[in-house]
Amino acid sequence: MILGNIIKDHVTYKQQIFKLAKADLVKTYRGAALGWAWAIIKPAVTIFVYWFSFEIGLRAGKDVNGFPFFLWLISGVIPWFYMSDMLTAGTDTIRKYSYLVTKMKFPVSTIPTFVSISKFIVHLILMAIMIVIFICMGYPPTVYILQLPIYMILMFIFFTIWSLFASLLSSMSKDFGNLVKSMVTAVFWLSGILWNPDTIKIGWVKNILMINPVTFLSNGFRNCFINQVWIFEQPKRLLYFGIVTILLLLLTIWAYKKLRKEIPDVLI
Repeated sequence: MILGNIIKDHVTYKQQIFKLAKADLVKTYRGAALGWAWAIIKPAVTIFVYWFSFEIGLRAGKDVNGFPFFLWLISGVIPWFYMSDMLTAGTDTIRKYSYLVTKMKFPVSTIPTFVSISKFIVHLILMAIMIVIFICMGYPPTVYILQLPIYMILMFIFFTIWSLFASLLSSMSKDFGNLVKSMVTAVFWLSGILWNPDTIKIGWVKNILMINPVTFLSNGFRNCFINQVWIFEQPKRLLYFGIVTILLLLLTIWAYKKLRKEIPDVLI
């Protein structure tokens, strides 16, 4: 019933959702002298720092499966930019757009969706640039890139659900939002984005990593470009991701049912 209402709200307000996604995207870069260029500059600087630290500083940047370390790095880090945005900005979506709830009676469930679409557009731009970099460095995409849309859709669905769940709780308590933001750095370093989780020898540690959706997704993107592994060749990882996603969806439905009527009063 609750899930049906959420889906109905998205269908009814689909035009407004895309208009608000565009507005959110424009608002993000409005007022800056370089404007849209920051969508590329900020990730580029971050990638350069990681590359310099590992390959020049620590001298740990070795080739992976015949691919330069730099290509291995960007294939996992670029998806992380979207995921980290949704872990941080996604958690504050309802508070950020509180006027839609208190003044316009806009469906609460659709607010995280248009923010997710906004962040996903930037992700698409960065992915296109990454593919061009692969080609320019002499590593054109193989047939394995055909599964790239699957990983992108799975990532979008998971983090849109997460954003609704987290923003519901964050709208009721700022402490929850602060807790999530404080854990983003830990999630980044523990999820195998800058190192290969398959090298872990301790069984139970490796199993926990495989349950981590960030690990599954970052590894999935690398499967498309570096590892050249089909998604169906790792059924357990896909199963774990599916279970975690369903559990998150159930928690989101529960939180939505409990909190949706209280949120307008809290945000006033």
